[in-house]
Amino acid sequence: MKSGSKLICVVGLGQFGSELSRELAKDCEVLAIDNSEERVQAIAEHVHRALIIDARDFASLSSVVSADFDEAIVSLGESLEASILCTLHLKRIGVKTIRAKAISEDHATILRSVGATESIFPERETARRIAAQIINPNLLDFIPLAEDFRVMDVAPPDAFYGHTLIQLNIRERFGVFAIAIKELVPPRFVFLPGPDFVIKPSDILVLIGRDADLARLAEAAASEL
Repeated sequence: MKSGSKLICVVGLGQFGSELSRELAKDCEVLAIDNSEERVQAIAEHVHRALIIDARDFASLSSVVSADFDEAIVSLGESLEASILCTLHLKRIGVKTIRAKAISEDHATILRSVGATESIFPERETARRIAAQIINPNLLDFIPLAEDFRVMDVAPPDAFYGHTLIQLNIRERFGVFAIAIKELVPPRFVFLPGPDFVIKPSDILVLIGRDADLARLAEAAASEL
């Protein structure tokens, strides 16, 4: 484990919690908790520590989680009682940041009222990503930011090939900024590419902008620039 890495607790090892634990464990020290012995055993070799604990019980949870943890993720959305009690307990323990999985807006409101700093809707976010990719085939991925801003991975349309960023002038024309280029052949990541960077068929554009501006660029890219 790298020095200074975050100390994270993941409570609930269903599909979302287990996958999240594995990904976080690549860079963080992860404590994974579930009341299922089978789920804990399945994740044990992939995280720093995995324990069989009923998160509804304050004494049990507080015996292994302290205020020293940087964050906790409560992935118990299927059980309203368990997710609410666990979130309340983590708040009492003093965990700085608590992200809790919710299954409805009412559930999210209750979670925030008892201490959650953020509500997570994994299915909703997945649906939005898939819908966005279906609507715009050039869109490979996106990360929601504040308000209506997004960071998007976009496969450049044919009309972009052979043009420099300054020739495309996407910042002035559309209000969209190219923050990076992912070159696939050979693999290379170019952060803040210069205006003379020439777009190739093997490049992926990493763009930041408002939803409306990104959509406007996609529409214009489909026609002649």
